[in-house]
Amino acid sequence: KMPASIPEADGRHRASAAFSLSFLSLVFSITAFSSSYWCEGTRKVAKPFCKGDSKGDLCIRFNSAEGNSSQAVQYIWETGDDKFVEKKFHAGIWYSCEEMINEDGEKCRSFISLTPASDRGVLWLSIVTELLYVLLLLTGNILMSVEMCYYSSVIDGLKINAFSAVVTVLAGLLGMVAHMMYTTVFQMTVNLGPEDWRPHTWDYGWSYGLAWTSFACCMAAAVTTINKYTKTILEFKHKRKKLERSFRIQYKFPDH
Repeated sequence: KMPASIPEADGRHRASAAFSLSFLSLVFSITAFSSSYWCEGTRKVAKPFCKGDSKGDLCIRFNSAEGNSSQAVQYIWETGDDKFVEKKFHAGIWYSCEEMINEDGEKCRSFISLTPASDRGVLWLSIVTELLYVLLLLTGNILMSVEMCYYSSVIDGLKINAFSAVVTVLAGLLGMVAHMMYTTVFQMTVNLGPEDWRPHTWDYGWSYGLAWTSFACCMAAAVTTINKYTKTILEFKHKRKKLERSFRIQYKFPDH
């Protein structure tokens, strides 16, 4: 009994590991898909004129008490970096937000409206592919959970295991394509997007890293599921050979 229970326990451990990885991938993908921190950076914009009694380094002062001084005149006519201020922004699949000067809060715009018309088709394809990625991950999670609670037939469990492996691999491929398409669209928007949005400096944010972490967990779950399926098939073949060998021995030396 002891040697037979070890492979069964090992199979359950592999099934639970595959389900955990697939569930993490699903949570990470939904979080990344709904957030707007795929890319972060700064925009360089001209300072606005100060209104009323507002003071500070984020606006240009006119008609002030020092308006007649040479320093103020030199500042007004200066064309260097003192005339500009950097605003932080972050963008995702759905919208892009940037901080407001001299005000609290952020101003958000739809990222689809910022994308060049020639690349909007690719962006929509990326969105549809991301949705399919999440849907297939959810399907894989359901199949893996059914497999873990399914005890009536080992053959049926193997069928579910094989189907969940195929679904998870397909989900990983779709996720990889979707992430790469969005990366291409964002880079094209940086070069050809509206002048009032183009960033001065930018880099990928935590959501982008989370999306690729989801892809890594998805492929790890697929590999674990395929490994479990292959190992179960090999164990069946080994048991079948042992059974055939015992039958041959009984046939050659029947019990008198």
